Amino acid sequence: MDTLGPVKRTLLRESAYLAIRDAIVRGEIAPGAAVRDADLAARLGLSRAPVRDALSRLAGEGLVETKPQSYTRVTPLVPRDVRDAAAVVRAMHELAARTAVPLLTADDIAAMRAANHRFDTAVRDGDVDAAMRADDELHDVLVRATANRAVAATVERYTPLIRRLERLKFGPSEGRLSVTLHDELIDACVAGDIETAVRVTARIWRSLEDLADAPIPTDDR
Repeated sequence: MDTLGPVKRTLLRESAYLAIRDAIVRGEIAPGAAVRDADLAARLGLSRAPVRDALSRLAGEGLVETKPQSYTRVTPLVPRDVRDAAAVVRAMHELAARTAVPLLTADDIAAMRAANHRFDTAVRDGDVDAAMRADDELHDVLVRATANRAVAATVERYTPLIRRLERLKFGPSEGRLSVTLHDELIDACVAGDIETAVRVTARIWRSLEDLADAPIPTDDR
């Protein structure tokens, strides 16, 4: 599904940023592909200014790279970069779990269970985009509960670097294991067992670090 369509003329910079970022994560704009602000502006129905701002922000986050007076392109998938980003995100989620578990409400637990149900359904349906969204929603419950803006900002910044590789390698077996680990995490949260919650969280996110060591699938079409 092409996500690069006209956006509402409110919060234009944020809208442009999210649209372009999501297109990169989904592979609609491939690693290494050149990006031109005029072309993106036309597709989004925006002026070039918010698109330029979005590309500058994405460059700071490692999804776009620019050589002055030469090119602007989507960064290649570099395994080392993915592993580094995953290690940072794992550390943030471990901190979130350690901080959030004593603070979680019944509504928070219900939200985590609902997100894992959506994740499970998406895995069974082979809907990778829905699975990624549900996974983010589940873990975001813990991040929000910490009320730690530094943790939230770090997770938001570095997760897309991981997701675009994870999306290429996501399969039913990995999905089913994640469902099980999510259930273990939720059970630990219900029990107020901080150490188990942190340990399961670490296992979940360390598996994404390990993705960087596997060959990157290629599209031979």
